[in-house]
Amino acid sequence: MNIILFDQPDFFTSLLPLTYTRPIALLRVGILTIADKWKKNLNHPISYLTAEYLEEKYNLRLGGENMLINGAICPNRELLDALDRLKIGEALYQNDLLLAANTDDNGVRQFANLKKSNTFTKINFPHQITLIKYPWDIFRNTADEIKNDFELLTKGRTSADIKDNYTRTYNDSQIFIEEGVEIKAAILNAEKGPIYLGKNSSVLEGAMIKGAFALGNDSVVNMGTKVRGDSSIGPCCKIGGEVSNSVLFGYSNKAHDGFIGNTVIGEWCNLGADTNTSNLKNNYLPVKVWNYNSESFYPTGMQFCGLIMGDHSKCGINTMLNTGTVVGVSANIFGAGFPRTFIPSFSWGGAHGFNTFILNKTFETAELVMQRRNQILSKVDRDILTSIYEKSAKYRAWEKRKYNEI
Repeated sequence: MNIILFDQPDFFTSLLPLTYTRPIALLRVGILTIADKWKKNLNHPISYLTAEYLEEKYNLRLGGENMLINGAICPNRELLDALDRLKIGEALYQNDLLLAANTDDNGVRQFANLKKSNTFTKINFPHQITLIKYPWDIFRNTADEIKNDFELLTKGRTSADIKDNYTRTYNDSQIFIEEGVEIKAAILNAEKGPIYLGKNSSVLEGAMIKGAFALGNDSVVNMGTKVRGDSSIGPCCKIGGEVSNSVLFGYSNKAHDGFIGNTVIGEWCNLGADTNTSNLKNNYLPVKVWNYNSESFYPTGMQFCGLIMGDHSKCGINTMLNTGTVVGVSANIFGAGFPRTFIPSFSWGGAHGFNTFILNKTFETAELVMQRRNQILSKVDRDILTSIYEKSAKYRAWEKRKYNEI
């Protein structure tokens, strides 16, 4: 069986800027990305049906018999059982939402070309699903998905020991430590959710971590960090200060003092020292967030929502970001005051105003940042950034648009 994780176009757009640089299934929700969840549960090859400009990096492979799965859905036991019973030509639906379809190569081609699925025999799926339709769905489901992934990754395995005599733990059965982890004089409290520490990660002196929490391979929790729970940090990241219900996808740093809450940060991002995000409005009303489908501020229905930041974006020291701020790809934010709450991709500036971040300068910065982690900015990556630069140009018509939600 060949597994194809497909991007539903309206979901792909509503999840921007996080999906500018990746298929939906490569969003990190819990310890793992959605794609990794499917890989581990199904143990079959996986490819992607995504936006055309991403296809060279995330290509589609056909396998004779193919299971098309909506890349915005996290697996659960009921869904896995239903997929196991699905025959060629049949599709699982929940109301009008296509969850999955079993089809041959020709069926995949027709689906890719027509962007619809009316040729399948519909089977209703009556059980609950975890759907990632908007960026805030990521942090909203992080705690539950950490618990699910924790069970998936640790079942039948034994955690490495904590050798530091000055580290205090609570509810040890829900703490799992991979090989090579360094912990010194920390507090790990898993009474309200599991704590997972990936290979060769570090928790430094005085860090206080409350579950649910996941730390990716080679990542660091700096000295004195306060993690208030329900947070997932991807591989090769650094966190410091205060972190609450937030997700860093990977290769990103929030290494210094300052607060982030109810926040999602992509890859290759950096928050300068004492950067703070607001996640609650002073009037306690639900937060509105920029939505790329409607090209307007969209009501989340949530009282708590902080920062959404796309890949390769940066902000300088003492940056203040208002509730529900959305920052695109390769933006550079600096200066005093609160910048607008929607900052388009390739923007350079702050509360004083913005200019366009020149594409060649973007490449220079990305190359330097990635070299520090022994990674390269490939030609394919450059082409993707170029496509995003062109697609996002209309949002950088500063004199014509107002990007603050009141």
